[in-house]
Amino acid sequence: MSARWLWNRAGVLACLTACLLLSRVALRAQDETEVHIRPRAAEVPAKAVNPALDTHTPMLKSDVDLVLVPVTVTDPDDRLVTGLEKRNFEVEEDKRPQPIQNLSSDDAPVSLGVLLDISGSMKDKLDRAKEAVVEFLRAGNPQDEFFVITFSDRPELISDFTSHTGDIRSKLAFVQANGMTSLLDAVYLGLNEMKHAQYQRKALLIISDGGDNHSRYTESEIRSVVREADVQIFGIGLFDAAPPTQEERFGPQLLSDITNDTGGRTFTIDNPNQLPDVATKIGIALRNEYVIAYRSAAKPHDGKWHKIRVKLHPPKGLPPLHVQAKKGYYAAAMR
Repeated sequence: MSARWLWNRAGVLACLTACLLLSRVALRAQDETEVHIRPRAAEVPAKAVNPALDTHTPMLKSDVDLVLVPVTVTDPDDRLVTGLEKRNFEVEEDKRPQPIQNLSSDDAPVSLGVLLDISGSMKDKLDRAKEAVVEFLRAGNPQDEFFVITFSDRPELISDFTSHTGDIRSKLAFVQANGMTSLLDAVYLGLNEMKHAQYQRKALLIISDGGDNHSRYTESEIRSVVREADVQIFGIGLFDAAPPTQEERFGPQLLSDITNDTGGRTFTIDNPNQLPDVATKIGIALRNEYVIAYRSAAKPHDGKWHKIRVKLHPPKGLPPLHVQAKKGYYAAAMR
């Protein structure tokens, strides 16, 4: 056996070994850069659960027994009612009365996010919508922190949490309307961003003129995530009287379904000029909420959804009042 033949054989073996090593490195790199959130395939049934929810959105459950319930009280003319006391409220959890530990109505700092629709249908309304965002920022206090997400074909975080509202206004100036409406994806991104909030009270404001027609996530998936997040959501729906598409016809109900469980609400309007005033109204409402604190008598640690009901016992002489409060919470599971 010649030395030359042995050298060639050794060279071939070395080459094969190097190829195997390179293949393993390439496969490992592919795994590490794998995209976790994929658009929903057309053939996947709507009821299927997107695996990205398990990857990126763990349940936001409280590890303490103290439950905080934001409550808004309004009169028949939709005016805020202030000055109520702890004895005017009653709380039930799973139909069992709960002793109220504290009732506060202080203007405490809030972590706030704005989700602004910039789809093509918003082209003639976008200037007023931007003005609404500015008015919402002005209704805050100096300690509040804000972020802004715009959404059309996809959601985009254009301003991370900041207390410098001038920076947000500058970035809004360059926003233009085009594309479709990924509202549900924007809600998902907004709740994900709220994980970085520094304050216990958190709220989102959605400004949109239609339903969803371009999201990865389904309504049922997003409503589950909303219920798991301790974030109050408000909406301003600028809807046409005769919406031309099915998505726009379902828009008002979609926004209401998202906001109601959280103790927020959706304001439906038909004139873009009303946008700034309504945004200011929502900002003021956040400053005049009551926050009920109670410790669950059952001390649940079962990881399940527990229903909350707030009842009002108003002082004599007042007209019928309306109470808006979150509908429940997920308890932390026993470790």
